[in-house]
Amino acid sequence: MKILGIDVGGTGIKGAVVETTTGELISERLRVASPQPATPESVSNTIQGLVAQQHWSGPIGIGFPAAIQHGVARTAANIDSTFIGLSVADYLSAQIGYPVWVANDADVAGLAEMRFGAGRGVSGVVLIITIGTGLGTALFSDGHLLPNTELGHILLDNGSEAEHYASEAVRDTQKLKWKEWGDRFNRYLITMENLFWPDLIILGGGASKKLPKYASRITVQTPVIPAHFLNQAGIIGAALFAEESLKTTSLNQP
Repeated sequence: MKILGIDVGGTGIKGAVVETTTGELISERLRVASPQPATPESVSNTIQGLVAQQHWSGPIGIGFPAAIQHGVARTAANIDSTFIGLSVADYLSAQIGYPVWVANDADVAGLAEMRFGAGRGVSGVVLIITIGTGLGTALFSDGHLLPNTELGHILLDNGSEAEHYASEAVRDTQKLKWKEWGDRFNRYLITMENLFWPDLIILGGGASKKLPKYASRITVQTPVIPAHFLNQAGIIGAALFAEESLKTTSLNQP
């Protein structure tokens, strides 16, 4: 099945058409800057422009930087607070004119990695961390997702919120060297290990491809590996989520 997957981030909105049976991008990956402020109207307009650039008409899956409960945004860390309480899926479907399914961005990235990427065939507990404007997390147990974990907002032992201390945005803003930032990120990984004891940690997002630059600073017992799809996982996973939602809708129809 071919579905347009879109990854909404704090700084950029990316999209491509995905062949869901293989996880391959079958169109050019396009990126546009996230609007500021990222209100429902401005985000909708930006996504409409991306859909038009892809010459797309059909189902759309979107990974969104918020906890999404039954299509409704419950948080708004890197988007405008006016999204909170909004049925994002219904709103975007009405604005764009095509059926839209929305889920947490880290969760959909995790779906891509577990089905086709670094987590494929891995049993036990797998923690996927997307490193970008914030720290997104997806937690799987034997392939089953616990949605909306939002563990990037956890407080570390120094009193800092994790994503305000060890995200890619913090590294850029504070001009930290990779090893300096690696010490910070390792502090976060130690916290995650002590809480969840995962069998595998998969790193996604922009900083995942730089793992060799800070791997020496990581001291957790859990194996830590880069995501297979790196920063394309959100696009692929968004399309996979839409595919699963379509199948569920079809099964529930009389």
